Amino acid sequence: MREKKELAIVALSSSASQPNNYVLILEDLEQQRRIPIIIGAPEAQSIAIAMEQMQPARPLTHDLLKNTIDILGGTLKEVVIHELLDGVFYARLVVQKHDGTLVELDARTSDAIALAVRCGVPVFSFENVIAEAGILANSIAGRQIGGSLAQYSLEELEALLEKVITKEDYESASKIRDYIEQRKLG
Repeated sequence: MREKKELAIVALSSSASQPNNYVLILEDLEQQRRIPIIIGAPEAQSIAIAMEQMQPARPLTHDLLKNTIDILGGTLKEVVIHELLDGVFYARLVVQKHDGTLVELDARTSDAIALAVRCGVPVFSFENVIAEAGILANSIAGRQIGGSLAQYSLEELEALLEKVITKEDYESASKIRDYIEQRKLG
């Protein structure tokens, strides 16, 4: 059985690479790898409302699902992002039914996270998913750029550049490319 690793939501902001979408950043708590997930505006709004503990006048879809689980005597135990296939994350809701049995429901990752925030349950993933999608939090993609790029060799910078381009983080890619050019000249 694969070991699950807990993830935390560390950021939610508009996506520079995909207009009208948002990027949700999850972080592996053990090794500080960040996983960017592109989500739609409605899901981003729903997650933000739950994170800010705002109470809309009428229940949103994710509130409705939480209320339904509660009324039926179930409990959301956790969310597991179990696969990354062709750039798409796949998640499961692990729900404990009123009789104690566990059931797993397929869900879009953004919906699963919106529900996890509402229910106060952990979000997990597996090492293979984190390794494929993750960027080190102490890398250029995970923090503000200052003199931090100086610690990388040119080979490491070029590898980092390829990785952030693959992740469609073009803003970081531009900064890394500019730094590489400056270093080569200087």
